[in-house]
Amino acid sequence: MSFLIPRKTSRRSVLRAMFNGGAVTLALPFLDAMLDGNGTALADTGKPLPVRFGTWYWGMGHTPGHAIKEKAQTAAGIEFLEETKALKPFADQLNFFSGFNMPLDGRSNYTHFTGWVGSRTGAVPQKEGEIAAPTLDLLIADQIGPNTRFRTIDASSVGISRENYSARSTESRAQAEISPVGLYNRLFGPEFVDPNADTFTPDPNIMLEKSVLSAFTEQSRGYIKTLGAADKQRMDQYFTSIRQLENQMALLLQKPEPNEACIRPERPNMEDAERSAQGREMPNVIETHEIMANLMAMAVACNQTRVFNMVFTDNFANVRKKGETYTHHLLTHSELIDPNLGYQPLAFWFNERCSEAFATFLGALAGIKEGAGTLLDNCLVFASSETAYAKLHTVDGIPIYLAGKAGGRMKTGVHVVGGGDPITRVGFTAMKIMDVPIRGWGAKSLQTSKPLTEIMV
Repeated sequence: MSFLIPRKTSRRSVLRAMFNGGAVTLALPFLDAMLDGNGTALADTGKPLPVRFGTWYWGMGHTPGHAIKEKAQTAAGIEFLEETKALKPFADQLNFFSGFNMPLDGRSNYTHFTGWVGSRTGAVPQKEGEIAAPTLDLLIADQIGPNTRFRTIDASSVGISRENYSARSTESRAQAEISPVGLYNRLFGPEFVDPNADTFTPDPNIMLEKSVLSAFTEQSRGYIKTLGAADKQRMDQYFTSIRQLENQMALLLQKPEPNEACIRPERPNMEDAERSAQGREMPNVIETHEIMANLMAMAVACNQTRVFNMVFTDNFANVRKKGETYTHHLLTHSELIDPNLGYQPLAFWFNERCSEAFATFLGALAGIKEGAGTLLDNCLVFASSETAYAKLHTVDGIPIYLAGKAGGRMKTGVHVVGGGDPITRVGFTAMKIMDVPIRGWGAKSLQTSKPLTEIMV
């Protein structure tokens, strides 16, 4: 009997192809064959307006008894209390979810982390910092995002790019854009194509890049035949990513269909040094968020992306009231409860600002007319925090809103009471509304296959 011993492939292996008479190369990802045995080295088309998905995040949750009036069972009507009064104008565009729990299955509650990970990935972390599954926005982006310029857009108004709540895994966490000017340049800079412009000229650099990538499609097939099963799968994933990139570049080579909702916004003013130094004072966070909300809304209207993530304040709420020393986070621990009010006054003030900011974000989407309605009518926004009551770090009862009408796919104006069901039912429902082809979602006690049909059309 004889055996074939596979020949090791160089770690620096590349694919080579000819383009315009010259040689071009494409570097490959690390394959098993490169490692040691241990592996240690729309109107005219007749198509409906697209439904977009977004997330909005705020830190430190709600103040129990002062945010949304409790209900014993699911019913129409959301009663906004003092802390959330800014959201009253959007009552018919919102659903609120209370009474949903996050069982930990004997694991620790890593404060200000476990809550957002569990509600957005369906799996609570086994250790601090672990993100064991993709967040729901990326699962939705895989379904609706490949044919847009940006698969997702991520922004944060609090100035901490790493504190973004979108991730494939622990090692693959998206970085948020933290500068309004940077966000504008990315969305509406030189590569932006105005769908309403009279003229259209494809960028020759994009044409060249697309042609170079295409040159490898045929040439790669012979190379893949020489690989083992695991490497074939890895190369297939690699070239799938390249094909997705080609598709995105192809969009930039085509004149977009006219879109009355798309208006290129004004470029934000440059930030001065003093303002940057005070970036985490609440007035500056509010101003930055409002600019970013309007930029993001217009990017969605212009079909730059169909999935977006906005962070108002991070999970540790590193924001201060002007003139105060303590951050919102520290106040939730140290501030005394006022015996007359029944809550921590300064911490409550921050929570009010969070509700106002969410109203601002919804207003940016609702302010853009699209078809017979507004952009918000054609969006589904998943808004959440990482805790229910920050003073106690509770993860049962984390407040969640779903906003927008999802193109008519969602009933709104409902207060949904979970009765102790896993919080993943909310995210699973959002994914079902967005037509993600899944039968269930979540791990262990968070696993669910039951959407909340009372809000689905």
